Amino acid sequence: MANRKNRTDTLLLKTTALAAVVALAQGCAQTTAQRQAPSDATVAAHVAAATRAAESDLTALLTLCKPAPAARPPQAELDKGLAAFIAKPAPPPGQAFDNLYFVGADWVSAWAIKTSDGIILIDALNTQAEAAALIEGGMRKLGLDPAQIKYVIVTHGHGDHYGGAPYLAQKYRARVVMSEADWTMIETRLEFATPIWGAPPKRDVSVKDGDRITLGDTSVSLYITPGHTMGTISPVFDVTSGGRKHRAMLWGGTGFNFGKDVPRLDSYIDSTRRMGTVAQAQRIDVLLSNHSGIDGSQAKLAALRQQPAGAANPFVIGAPAVERALNVMGECAQAQRDRFALQ
Repeated sequence: MANRKNRTDTLLLKTTALAAVVALAQGCAQTTAQRQAPSDATVAAHVAAATRAAESDLTALLTLCKPAPAARPPQAELDKGLAAFIAKPAPPPGQAFDNLYFVGADWVSAWAIKTSDGIILIDALNTQAEAAALIEGGMRKLGLDPAQIKYVIVTHGHGDHYGGAPYLAQKYRARVVMSEADWTMIETRLEFATPIWGAPPKRDVSVKDGDRITLGDTSVSLYITPGHTMGTISPVFDVTSGGRKHRAMLWGGTGFNFGKDVPRLDSYIDSTRRMGTVAQAQRIDVLLSNHSGIDGSQAKLAALRQQPAGAANPFVIGAPAVERALNVMGECAQAQRDRFALQ
């Protein structure tokens, strides 16, 4: 059985890799042969395509289609906005799946994957104080032991995701995982620096595209999806609901907060296309985010608390909806790229 499972996993990885190569080639062909010169009409066409793909269930993603600023905010504005976000009351922690728990703040999320040999945490919130109150405190409320945190996967090198990682690494000896590109970024020149977040974690586990973090009975596949940062990680892993297995993707970085950087938007667009192909090949039917305003996690958790046992899990949106979501983000990125090209 083990050999058969290994052969099946290998075949799945090869099929996914081939599909991703085909998608990348198709994307390049579109870039070179089919892209129209940027204009107000092309911007409107991309926004219209995103709106159609969003239908009625993915409208939260359409905020990406709004014009993004050409420059990053001044430091004082950044600090003021961040302090306001952190000051918002945190939602209660919650269990999204049999093996997946939300332990986040109002604005930014952290997710705990329970395995047979400990916990894999995805992201660590803004600060040590949030990590203590919301991650440790939230886990205890949910019956989890924070001392079982073995890995902290930081989706990208912005402080709202790494802020609590040094604390958790020091207290529990958890390994901190980040992409090579983002380790280098936080060691050399932070994209967003503010005393509110404090110092980033020290270099620990550096991963590349396709690597896996395995703990006990659980493996998390790590895809590098450049755009939001050039080393953004989008983890893919199995979750279960009522004993039924689903495949989940956490999109690791969403917003266009990097200013007028057309090549970076091109990378973002390529990432959405590639992961759309991965989602199709792996039949991914759950899409999560590290910001609850994107995936509606707070409302979904509230619904789970109220619904009877055996009801459909609202986090399971279906494989077609996951593919549509990636299409929405890609179309909005194309609209923004064309806006910048016109400036």
